[in-house]
Amino acid sequence: MKIKFWGVRGSIASPGPATVKYGGNTTCIEVRSDAGELIILDAGTGIFPLSQSLFSEFPLTSNIFNTHTHWDHIQGLPFFIPFFVPGNTVKIHGAADPVSQKGISEILTAQLQYRFFPIREAELKADIEYFSLKEEEEIIIGDAVVTPVMMNHPVINFGYRVECNGKSVFFTGDHEPLRNIYTVDEPEEYAEYQAIMAEKNKSIMDIISGVDVLIADTSYTPDEYMQKIGWGHGTFDTSIQMAKEAKAKTLYCTHHEPTRSDNALEAVFAEALARNPRHDGDPEYFLAQEGLEIEL
Repeated sequence: MKIKFWGVRGSIASPGPATVKYGGNTTCIEVRSDAGELIILDAGTGIFPLSQSLFSEFPLTSNIFNTHTHWDHIQGLPFFIPFFVPGNTVKIHGAADPVSQKGISEILTAQLQYRFFPIREAELKADIEYFSLKEEEEIIIGDAVVTPVMMNHPVINFGYRVECNGKSVFFTGDHEPLRNIYTVDEPEEYAEYQAIMAEKNKSIMDIISGVDVLIADTSYTPDEYMQKIGWGHGTFDTSIQMAKEAKAKTLYCTHHEPTRSDNALEAVFAEALARNPRHDGDPEYFLAQEGLEIEL
């Protein structure tokens, strides 16, 4: 299995001289199974350069797994070149909206309204299929298996485990560790919510457990997080703790804060490593970087 990062920034694309090393595109990760099945995790602006690398494979079948529908994870979708070429098949997977009860097809239908984009969905030449997913329901993609699990974000957000021939990767999408909404001054409610949190954390950890590669939302430092509680993002420290608990082999920190330069990113990462020194058996820790390829 092969993994390649095409976009590692969070919230908004941030191109420029200060982000050249780690990249300014928003979230997009390419996963290739051993048999070459194409699985794409999220469709941020990084999906456009990814699509430019695919011409030699046309006609192509691609599977896009959307973690959630916030702009930075879908804004590159209308620019996914395979949509425009006859003979290609694009399968879009993601969560249905529990409020409107509308399926994942809304992700593209809404973006390609004529007032937002000059090409309408009906004009796309590829065969497009939509699949609304259920939590922990396995999806078979050739020789790979993709399993979604609900994470913690202000909208429905699926994290995905991709497994192929004994190798595995898990991507959190956007995720903030669960926090009790009650205080100890409300003992009954506090205890009940603690039990709910424990059950949910177990379901997440069961899916992540033992992965070769954990790719986690690591937007903030602990100090920054205190000003952004409830925004739906993790910290360097919470991602490192998640990787340790899951007994992951490696952790790649992603969804980099868009205002953080490459130099600043390396500085806060170094501080996080100093706060969380590695011990025997701990995962290895890395910063996700646009263009970085991993082979398992």
